[in-house]
Amino acid sequence: MNITEKKYPTIACCGLDCGLCPRYFTMGTSRCPGCAGPDFFNKHPSCSFITCCVKQKHLETCGECSEFPCKKFKSEDEYQQVKPSSSYPPYRKIMSNLRFIREHGVQKYLEQQTRRRGLLVTMIQNFDDGRSKSYFCRTAALRDIHDLEKALDEATDAIAGAQIGDRKMKADTLKKILKTSDS
Repeated sequence: MNITEKKYPTIACCGLDCGLCPRYFTMGTSRCPGCAGPDFFNKHPSCSFITCCVKQKHLETCGECSEFPCKKFKSEDEYQQVKPSSSYPPYRKIMSNLRFIREHGVQKYLEQQTRRRGLLVTMIQNFDDGRSKSYFCRTAALRDIHDLEKALDEATDAIAGAQIGDRKMKADTLKKILKTSDS
């Protein structure tokens, strides 16, 4: 492995879901290549997680490190208390993502993330009104995968039944279903 480029840039060293980020799905020069992906260092400043995990230890994620969790990480409670914002990424999943990788391995995590990315791509392609991508990215990262699948099926059925063609109405339909299932 090239020590400055990761094999799986959709998984950040620190546990963020780079493959579920709006910047990862942006077209053009502002597109982020993911954590230590191709051309990453021309777009982002240095990162202490990448320096330690990738450059020094030649790992994909901190979850593979024998010292995880180290002092670079906040406590689980601190991550849970980070206020949600309109921007990505959702830090609440960092520790659970890394613990999953530690317990089940990177490949198993990639399978799960690939499934989430597929659902996200469906949301963006079929329901994005040009203003909902960040919301869909956060939702894909944070929600239970079965709830996401169910909500997408329900929204698809509702749109087909009502013959909704307007992108804003499609986005509103899916968001309403997702918010209803939160309750």
